[in-house]
Amino acid sequence: MATPIQTYSVLLVSAARKINTALMSFLPGERFDPVTVVDTAARARRTMAERDYDFIIINGPLPDEFGRKLAIDLSGESGRVVLLLVRSDVYEEICIAMTPHGVLVARRPMDTAMLGQLLNIMCSVRERLRGFTKKTLTLEEKMEEIRLVNKAKWALIESCHMTEEGAHRYIQKQAMDQCIGKRDVAKNILKIYG
Repeated sequence: MATPIQTYSVLLVSAARKINTALMSFLPGERFDPVTVVDTAARARRTMAERDYDFIIINGPLPDEFGRKLAIDLSGESGRVVLLLVRSDVYEEICIAMTPHGVLVARRPMDTAMLGQLLNIMCSVRERLRGFTKKTLTLEEKMEEIRLVNKAKWALIESCHMTEEGAHRYIQKQAMDQCIGKRDVAKNILKIYG
């Protein structure tokens, strides 16, 4: 059975039409959709305020800035993969500066094989980040449940003069008896005693 193809959204930030045309030919619609092209860092920031993208490809320099600050700013959000394309003569310097921020850097000009490999690497990194994001959300949900249950325990301790252990057992028993989660029991307790 074939694995369904994951689709990735792309923001291409570049003022060079020739490079834009070349890059667009590597971003087929069945794998990369939508692909939005803007020509300045300012437009990129406005576009990102309206919609999030999986990939941001920045072809530096841009008319209003080199692209380093934009790359750093946009890489701050988890789950995004940012690629900064630079001239060969500044590649080493830029690469060293961007690595701590998680920004991928590639030198121009590059051949089509290298571009294809970069796009595959970006897809792999995006999927890895997607997994971390899911784990983070699960952890945050668990922490929220713990906070809610603790709040409900304190409500029982204060209102019903239970011990902490007794309040904990009460919440667990209610969850088992009613076949609901401790979070729902805690919410019900807080409605009554909160």
